[in-house]
Amino acid sequence: MNFEAVIGLEIHVEMKTKSKMFSPAPVTYGKAPNSATLPIDLAHPGTMPTVNRQAVINAIRVSHALNMDIDSELWFDRKNYFYSDLPKGFQITQNDRPIGKNGYLFVETPLGKRRINITRLHLEEDTAMQHHLYDCTLLDYNRAGIPLVEIVSEPEIRTGLEAADYVDRIRSIVTFTGVSNGKMEEGSLRCDVNISLRPIGSQKFGTKVEIKNINSISNVARAVDYEIMRQSEVLLSGNPIVQETRRYDDALKETVAMRLKTDAVDYKYFIEPNLIPITLSEQFINDAIATCPELADSKYRRYVEKLGLSEYDASILISSLPMCQYFDALISLKVSAKMAANWLNGEISAYLNKHQIDMELFPIDSDRMAELLRLIDDGTISNKQARDVFAALLNTKERPLVLIEKMGMQQLSDRDTLLPIINAILDENSQSIADYKQGKDRAFGYIVGQVMRKTGGKANPSLASQLVKEEISKR
Repeated sequence: MNFEAVIGLEIHVEMKTKSKMFSPAPVTYGKAPNSATLPIDLAHPGTMPTVNRQAVINAIRVSHALNMDIDSELWFDRKNYFYSDLPKGFQITQNDRPIGKNGYLFVETPLGKRRINITRLHLEEDTAMQHHLYDCTLLDYNRAGIPLVEIVSEPEIRTGLEAADYVDRIRSIVTFTGVSNGKMEEGSLRCDVNISLRPIGSQKFGTKVEIKNINSISNVARAVDYEIMRQSEVLLSGNPIVQETRRYDDALKETVAMRLKTDAVDYKYFIEPNLIPITLSEQFINDAIATCPELADSKYRRYVEKLGLSEYDASILISSLPMCQYFDALISLKVSAKMAANWLNGEISAYLNKHQIDMELFPIDSDRMAELLRLIDDGTISNKQARDVFAALLNTKERPLVLIEKMGMQQLSDRDTLLPIINAILDENSQSIADYKQGKDRAFGYIVGQVMRKTGGKANPSLASQLVKEEISKR
């Protein structure tokens, strides 16, 4: 029997706002535990929530990017449950009236693009961070109250490849809009997978298994594909699927059971009494959308259609917001788009990969990099020389032109300087001239090589070749 996977994803995105969702406490990372809290974060009696305006703007921008209907009234609800990471005994979230609903995006499949519908996007607050020790659990409430958006897809994903591409596109949207850094390894973007199998052609859902907190996009694909294989083997052996929560073990490359899931929890939702519904004016919604930073798809079209990049180069650039920002900075500093893309996708990417760092930590600022690339463009140095200067720039704050002078690299691009050298070499190599005129290209290369040797490799190769041809034609 052949089975079809039915997969839905729940993605939690932690926003990088200055303050928390319902509290003026600062959003901080890496600070001392419980140092970024206020009484409301710890559920002290009498404290009242206030809505973070920027978090609402962020939610509108992501909803719009996901082609969603945006609710013009902002309602909040209480999700009631008791757990140590939630001091109030409830979480402020959105249940009946999410800010965004009925959205979609397209994922790539081997057969082309496929539409995945998105049920809802809602705002809520994060919980405290738990640190489990052998005899106790420590709680850090710095994270409690940080703004989140939860994005829930329809169960329309069928493969690990589709699931990974879906998460990658969500990650791209939240990073390019400036809502989040989207780093799964840091918990800024968390993904839960709900997956079941059913016979192909059946409309009935199978028993659902949840896979929690997968920490990378590649592991989303691995976890889904493994779980499809595992459930297929269970069903083909005649056994039922157990409804449970599992996690993906990166070392074992498989999903591992965590706990059984019994009946659905009744959270006793009701409207948050301390937050009255807020009307979002049409102007407010439109302004939030109009001021949204450029998304990856828009950048891709601009790079290909207006700047003339290849589809491959453009696709590499838009895979990283910092890479796009660096590229745009180079363009604004009068570097040609093709040269900027070649260096970013070549030498710069090679350096980042070798040192396993992100673009944000690249040591050469865009101003100095632009100067280096302009010096190639105007013939001051060759591409080969530029690579040596690039290597030096990685370890200094000096300007490229200063380094070029120190390294004695300035390229000879002056006709009046090169012509006497070229003619002297031609006078000494009459046989090579004759060979070239008989169609022997190696003879021409030999003459140009002599020019480069005579100038210590400083002659502009392109100009030297041009002048050699001109002078030979006169003989």
